[in-house]
Amino acid sequence: MLSEDENISDLESQSIKSIDKEESDSIEQHSENEKFVLDDTTDNEEENEKFNKETSEMSESDEYIAGDSLDENDLEPDEDNKTLSESEETKTHYVVGVNGKPRKILPEIDPVYDSDSSTENPINSVGNIPMEWYDDYPHIGYDIDGKKIMKPAKGDELDKFLENMEDPDSWMSAKDNLLQQNVKLTDEELEIIRRIQMGSFPEKDFDPYEPTIEWFTGKPEVMPLNATPEPKRRFIPSKWEAKRIMKIVRAIRQGRIVLGKSQVQKPRFYNLWSEDDKSREEHPMHIPAPKMKLPDHDESYNPPAEYLLTDKEKEEWEEMDPDDREKNYIPQKYSCLRNVPAYNRFIQERFNRCLDLYLAPRIRKNKLNIDPESLIPKLPNPKDLQPFPTSLTLSYDGHTDRVRCISIDPTGLWLISGSDDKTIRLWEIITGRCVKTWEIEDIVYSVAWCPIREVCAFIFSCSNKVGVILPTDICDDEVALSTSQYVTNGFNSKRNDEKVKLVEWMKPSDEQNKNGILLFIQHTHDKTIKQVTWHRKGDYFSSIAPDAGNQGILIHQLTKHQTQQPFRKTRGIIQCVRFHPIKPLFFVATQRYVRVYNLMKQELTKTLQPGVKWISSLDVHPMGDNVIVGSYDKKLCWFDLDLSQRPYRTLYYHSKAIRNVVYHKRLPLFASCSDDGSIQIFHGMVYNDLLQNPLIVPVKILKAGHQIVDSLGVLNCEFHPIQPWIISSGADHTIKLWT
Repeated sequence: MLSEDENISDLESQSIKSIDKEESDSIEQHSENEKFVLDDTTDNEEENEKFNKETSEMSESDEYIAGDSLDENDLEPDEDNKTLSESEETKTHYVVGVNGKPRKILPEIDPVYDSDSSTENPINSVGNIPMEWYDDYPHIGYDIDGKKIMKPAKGDELDKFLENMEDPDSWMSAKDNLLQQNVKLTDEELEIIRRIQMGSFPEKDFDPYEPTIEWFTGKPEVMPLNATPEPKRRFIPSKWEAKRIMKIVRAIRQGRIVLGKSQVQKPRFYNLWSEDDKSREEHPMHIPAPKMKLPDHDESYNPPAEYLLTDKEKEEWEEMDPDDREKNYIPQKYSCLRNVPAYNRFIQERFNRCLDLYLAPRIRKNKLNIDPESLIPKLPNPKDLQPFPTSLTLSYDGHTDRVRCISIDPTGLWLISGSDDKTIRLWEIITGRCVKTWEIEDIVYSVAWCPIREVCAFIFSCSNKVGVILPTDICDDEVALSTSQYVTNGFNSKRNDEKVKLVEWMKPSDEQNKNGILLFIQHTHDKTIKQVTWHRKGDYFSSIAPDAGNQGILIHQLTKHQTQQPFRKTRGIIQCVRFHPIKPLFFVATQRYVRVYNLMKQELTKTLQPGVKWISSLDVHPMGDNVIVGSYDKKLCWFDLDLSQRPYRTLYYHSKAIRNVVYHKRLPLFASCSDDGSIQIFHGMVYNDLLQNPLIVPVKILKAGHQIVDSLGVLNCEFHPIQPWIISSGADHTIKLWT
């Protein structure tokens, strides 16, 4: 017995064969008779009935084709199948389509048929979509006809409780969000849930410790394609390869092939006007060439009247320099475009454009938006830092040559000065009166007053001598007697014989003694002594002779008439020295460095590096923690000894060489004098707090006091020990008091 589906498929296969045959016949008839037209009503129905009749006759005469999927025994239909096939034949119809070909009309499908229980309950056919899209709607989707699928009714908590009490398997069910109903879980699903809750693998038969399957192995296997032995020609050099190699060798020898040369040739010319101007690898900051400026309205051949120049404007444009002209053309107006002549400056403008692209650096520069005011340090107003010297008060005239050195006594009443006119003068500071004059044998290079008030004496240097003078005109007899004994008692003391005699302590002549000269120190070398400086206790002083080599620095003890040579060998040319005001330190300034020595330990403590070419002067702060250094290359360096070996501040205020720098003994002031004829006054506050940096503020420039003579200006300056005054000496033979 054939099933219903098999009968229908057999009938359809036979019908298709008849359709193919009839189709070919109908196509031939249609080609012969081109005027044949199918009628939509009568002709079409007649043709369909005729076509159905022929197909039914042909289906009865068809024979079985070998190789069909049906058994041969089943080809003989019984009565039931026969009636079924006849009924199916009656239901199947063929019509001629619009394209002139037959089209089979299949019978309608009866929706009522037996099926399994899965189709009894309607399922949710909205598809696999997030169901939360329909949370705010009463339906959960749409069916195939476009009708809404309403949500199932939901009961309250009481209905849910009654349902759980009536159904003993309610604990085995779970809600399916897609179907919107409770689904009973199977035993396999319950077992999976139980195993997941226990923390084991969901699959019961899963073995996590099963041996690893080596799908790939690291052992190489040699698998030849064939086992044919190597032919003998493999061991004989190829004649053609040898010829090819010799050809390449000859080309290399002749220079036609260069080893290491890239075969890709770089282009000789580049397109400047290319639109795709890409940055090259060697220039990551490359900027493409700027485009040409778009033409303005006045460049039109028919510009508006307001863009045309008047006769006066044309004259002014012609009189202007070509570089000063805003535009290099005059707007002109033409009636039509064909009257516009050729532009005569086209080649010149193209050439200028090429020059701009060739010469202009096309590199992006990142500009920093910084306020210039923020770079200037916030300094206090100089008026808030007073007192300091501001104006010229008094001039001391009397020397006939440049005044090299000055010194003020500890009381602040008297001033001594040494000059190139071979004299030393004693001045009263307040009145400017010259009290005493001493004539010396040679030029006086340095003078220094004794720092203690009980001793009224000063020292001076000339050629290779150092002398001590007692100014009897300004002191009483008791002070003069004590000072004389203080200086001359050394002649009565026993002095150790020195291996190398450095100096000779000599008594002056009677005339010199009457003039106030108490002592001479004659050095064995014949070099000029340029500087003398006192120790703070007034017993020791040092003399410097830069050209004397190892004997350039000597320290003398006045009370015992002894001389020491602290350095066996000097490093560089000595410029100046200073004693520390508190500690036993000794500052030695050479041409480029300042070395700090400990006299007690006899060792080098620190080396200051100002970074200047030639040091000229040096001074130490009264507290002893800061040092200022002046140089001939116009720099003033402030050093903080606790901070670094490099300058804390480097000041550039003078236009010529700095001759001297000096601190005030009591006030937070320091000054520098230069060959430019000016004196710079600075406020230099040093705080007791070591974590706070010194405050350095320039407050005043003192000018128009000294004249420049032979490129020399102010040679020396000295602060008053008590008042905020400063006294300067210059090459114009004068001494000035600034208050």
